[in-house]
Amino acid sequence: MRVAVAIVFLFLLKVGLAGERWKHTSTEFILSEAEGLSETVRQKAKLPADSVRADTLIALAKTQLGKNYCYAVADPEKGFDCSGFVYFVFASFNINVPRSSKLYKNYGKKIPIDSARAGDVIVFTGTNARRRSPGHVGIVISCANGIPTFIHSSSGKKKGVIISDFNESPYYKKRFIKIVRVAVVY
Repeated sequence: MRVAVAIVFLFLLKVGLAGERWKHTSTEFILSEAEGLSETVRQKAKLPADSVRADTLIALAKTQLGKNYCYAVADPEKGFDCSGFVYFVFASFNINVPRSSKLYKNYGKKIPIDSARAGDVIVFTGTNARRRSPGHVGIVISCANGIPTFIHSSSGKKKGVIISDFNESPYYKKRFIKIVRVAVVY
């Protein structure tokens, strides 16, 4: 029954019918529902502690859409920088990831871009594509035909937490470094 309620609520949030009063409590609701469900699933499947359901991870990430970009911040009340957003989402499920995009240089398991899946982290250079060190990160929410769609906190024209398609702009292709798997996302 709890699963059905959570699915219906997530659907209503997605289509915008849950109403304004849920905007502030949706994160807490998703986390409380996920906590009980995920623990049961983890135990039955013998999954490691650093695991989470993809739909739950992405649902939580999407509750932050439109939040402000704010340099060096990882607080849903104030906003996020790119790594702060990724950190906040994974930390909500007790999964440790780097707080700085630069630390993704040697973090996680590198995955071919056409094998990316929801919950992987996409790593880009900073604004200078010629400097091939990490400077921006986001969370893959889907990958169709080898082309990832990701959610991230952007400091660009569309500031704040947004969803972008890898093919949306040549800017992303020039800056792309790698996809990394940082947790068991099922």
